[in-house]
Amino acid sequence: MKLPCRVSQSILLLLAVLILAACKPPPDPTVRFTGATMGTSYDLKLVPAPGQSIPADFQTRVEALLVRINKTLSTYDPDSELSRFNQNTKTDWIAVSPELQQIVSEGLRISELSNGAFDITIGPLVNLWGFGPALRRDQVPSEADIAQARERVGYWQLSTRKEPPALRKSRSDLYVDLSAIAKGYGVDQLAALAETAGINHYLVSIAGEIRAKGHNGQGQPWTIAIEKPVAGQRAVERLIQLGDHSISTSGDYRNFFEQNGQRYSHIINPRTGRPVPQTLGSVTVITDQSMIADATATALMAAGPEFGFQLAVDHHLAAFFITVGPKEFGERYTPEIERYLIDGTQHR
Repeated sequence: MKLPCRVSQSILLLLAVLILAACKPPPDPTVRFTGATMGTSYDLKLVPAPGQSIPADFQTRVEALLVRINKTLSTYDPDSELSRFNQNTKTDWIAVSPELQQIVSEGLRISELSNGAFDITIGPLVNLWGFGPALRRDQVPSEADIAQARERVGYWQLSTRKEPPALRKSRSDLYVDLSAIAKGYGVDQLAALAETAGINHYLVSIAGEIRAKGHNGQGQPWTIAIEKPVAGQRAVERLIQLGDHSISTSGDYRNFFEQNGQRYSHIINPRTGRPVPQTLGSVTVITDQSMIADATATALMAAGPEFGFQLAVDHHLAAFFITVGPKEFGERYTPEIERYLIDGTQHR
């Protein structure tokens, strides 16, 4: 039987609607929390399971956790636990929280592993170059001032004790700066908070420190971009499929000043007392913990393109180096990072 034209059109329209409805992807369940912390911002993307809800006070918990970390690790807060330790001129054991002892202990481990390229006592040099809590002055210090500050730098002059938790200086004016590990630690704590709330799929970041688990709101693995190390631009160098890992990039292209055509970055080599030269644009490291990725990326960046790469090879680190040439960037990376690269391994 032949259907009237109007009826047949209605049926076709209904079929089209049903087909489109079937093809339309389900709504993205991602819940996002953002805010300010540590002089930068945090970003949490949480993907709850079907029927699962995020606790109503979750962002309040996030903010409270970050405030606590700042009150422990910040050198910008003169009343933080770390600032009080730096102000203390005693050279015997000083009782500290288990949290501060743990982070300092990890910082000393990476200082030792990197042969001092990473040094958590570098604070006097960071402050001298204008990248610390004091008012920024964007001026190259004198050689005499650099030499004087270097005398106060040396991770071997700091000791830790686990039970009861304590730190000890071997010189009274030692100054500890944990800024190259604190953001990574914060990311690890935020990830733990998400898992405590029963969330098993998330992407957590504080500035460039990122930790991922599970999949995104479309059910796909989390994909992260390694940026080209170009100041004032956002361009992708490579894409990383992160999996259940942490990633950190250390570079000289975000925090720096220029004088007489020369760039001076916030990453300072403890051996020279000066910012790293512009031969290495950035180093990206992938590990299981953000705290370790954060510190290790800084260590390899400070160590430079040759010594840093050799350290990465010797310790079997998943590391990606972008070098700075006269006209273009170069890539160099360890075998351990190849499995994370989405766009092939042809440029090694």
